[in-house]
Formats: sequence, structure tokens, C-alpha cells
Amino acid sequence: MKIHESAENYLETILILSQKNGNVRSIDIANELAFSKPSVSVAMKNLRNSGHILVDGDGYISLTESGRRIAEMIYERHTLLSDWFIQLGVSEKTAREDACRIEHVISAESFSAIKRHVGRLE
Repeated sequence: MKIHESAENYLETILILSQKNGNVRSIDIANELAFSKPSVSVAMKNLRNSGHILVDGDGYISLTESGRRIAEMIYERHTLLSDWFIQLGVSEKTAREDACRIEHVISAESFSAIKRHVGRLE
């Protein structure tokens, strides 16, 4: 199933915030991404309906297995690409912005090839 780039960004953000803070609520996501609370609320409803997140009675958000799989894939792509760009001499700001755009559209085949190449360089 194809998931939209915005949903991937939300899942990645939930993963990062949960690693950093433990618990994640919609307000944390809104603050992190500088989005409005209503926008985040709609996105969380969509992610819940698609089975990528769970929201408990206190409003805490957790990733389901499918949500975690997507979030970890996107985060790995983001981290590897941005680090590689920085090593190539790209400014950190530009490297992170470019990685954020590329992480959603790069094929699994191309990312695997880059990952193998970067691994040989280290």
C-alpha cells in the first residue's frame, strides 16, 4: 500500500519524539512540525484509520507494527542521506532539507545501492 509523503513525515516524527521523550501526544507533533493542532488532529485520525498508529485514552500516540516499519525506513533514509551529503561537503541545513525530500521518492533499489556504496566508504 502506498502511503503519502505527509503521512510518512508524521510517522517519522512520532518515532523520533517517542525515542526522545517516551510519550507522544498530538500537541508534541504540532509543536515539532510547526503545524496547527487541527491539522495534526486530522492527520492522526487518518493514520489511526489506516492502522499505522494507536491512540490511548489519555491521548498518547504509539506506532503499530506497520507504522513503525514505515517510520524506521524513512528515518534510516533521512539519516543516511543527510550524513552522506554532509560528508560530501553540503551544508548541514541543505543536506537535511534535500534528504527530507529525497527520502520519500527514492526507490528501494537505489537506496540499497547508496547504502552499500556509503558502507564501502566508511
